[in-house]
Amino acid sequence: MLSSIILAAGKGTRMRSVLPKVLQPLGCRPLLHHVIATAQSLSLRQTIVVAGFGIDAVKASCAKMDVSWAEQAQQLGTGHAVAQAIDMIRDDETALILYGDVPLIHAATLQRLVDLVDRDHPLALLTIHLDNPTGYGRVVRNKSHKMLSIVEEKDATEQQKTIGEVNTGIMAVKGINLRRWLANLKNSNAQGEYYLTDVIAMAVEDGFMVKSTEAMNEMEVLGVNDKIQLASLERMLQQENVTQLLKAGVTVLDPARCDVRGTIEVGMDVSIDVNVVMSGKVVLGNNVSIGAGCVLTNVTLGDGVTLLPYSVLEDCVIGADSRVGPFARVRPGTVTQDHAHIGNFVELKNAQLGSGAKVNHLSYVGDATVGAKVNIGAGTITCNYDGVNKYRTVIGEGAFVGSNTALVAPVTIGAGATIGAGSVVTKDAPEDKLTLARAKQLTIDSWQRPVKK
Repeated sequence: MLSSIILAAGKGTRMRSVLPKVLQPLGCRPLLHHVIATAQSLSLRQTIVVAGFGIDAVKASCAKMDVSWAEQAQQLGTGHAVAQAIDMIRDDETALILYGDVPLIHAATLQRLVDLVDRDHPLALLTIHLDNPTGYGRVVRNKSHKMLSIVEEKDATEQQKTIGEVNTGIMAVKGINLRRWLANLKNSNAQGEYYLTDVIAMAVEDGFMVKSTEAMNEMEVLGVNDKIQLASLERMLQQENVTQLLKAGVTVLDPARCDVRGTIEVGMDVSIDVNVVMSGKVVLGNNVSIGAGCVLTNVTLGDGVTLLPYSVLEDCVIGADSRVGPFARVRPGTVTQDHAHIGNFVELKNAQLGSGAKVNHLSYVGDATVGAKVNIGAGTITCNYDGVNKYRTVIGEGAFVGSNTALVAPVTIGAGATIGAGSVVTKDAPEDKLTLARAKQLTIDSWQRPVKK
């Protein structure tokens, strides 16, 4: 049985932000959310978050997550933080202790750590060897390589500071042992804090061998204390995300200029040009091509979709073999069928386009149902808002809407109808007929062009 305790009580003064440190964004998600998601990919009985500074904001950010809460009102050290949650840990289970500002730890690494813990080895520690261990607690071992203790930087001797193996702070501990060791912690150190790492020496004193495993790389265990470190981790995260795309067979024209800030599913023979940003859940079918500068948020692109440069799509579905852009904006609620064309400077919102429908230039189509093979001319708008309420426009299959037309909703254009260019349509247009709605054209013979005074 396994539970996780995530320490997330710090203020993060060096962030120079009103946000608690664990809510700073990494890949468009709070740091804490990364840690919770990774922890919950294991078989947990519960996830406990120990919060302190900004606890209401931290709780609100996790409102949709299955977590339990403990409060550390005073920040008196990591040992003190874990002690606030210990009553929620069962004696017979393992507590996995994580940090809300160490967001890139891998689930596989945590599983290796947890697997080391049993009745005879109640404590396991995650360590790493660093070329420059400055600032980290050092792992002190005897000549037989058995772990003896952790010495924090401020309490270490000059000889101990030369040790390259350092403590990451991440550990797995049997509940019954952790409860006893926490009760015996003292704060007689340079910081005057209750160090969780002191339980290492307590375990050794109790005759237990402390097992350890190493993180696969430094990125997994890097913490975040300021915006410089946050930016560095963002670049590491993006590099890791793009590497996964490359392994999946995606052609990424410049891996340094592609950001994945959510989850992405890809088919075969996908191509992504430079400066593309993908957030939320993005699904790309086979043979999808995404042009430079596109921004996708919660988007599904069917097989064979071509997304031309500088298009922005959000909460929408684009059907197979469709073309979007360049400079198109597809807003939430839009769904197109196959072979749709959405051209340059076109904006769609909560619109449904049938198979082969075309909106090629300079148009706004909002709150509309557009049938198959409809052609909407340049400069057409659906007037869907009366200042208070939204109304829907329905355009039947095969209709042709001339350029610079205003369709004043609620209105229905019948199948096969043609709307003359420049019309303002306020009444339903019948099927297979030409409908015009223009003011009378006049020529004023006596008019003279103004001249400059």
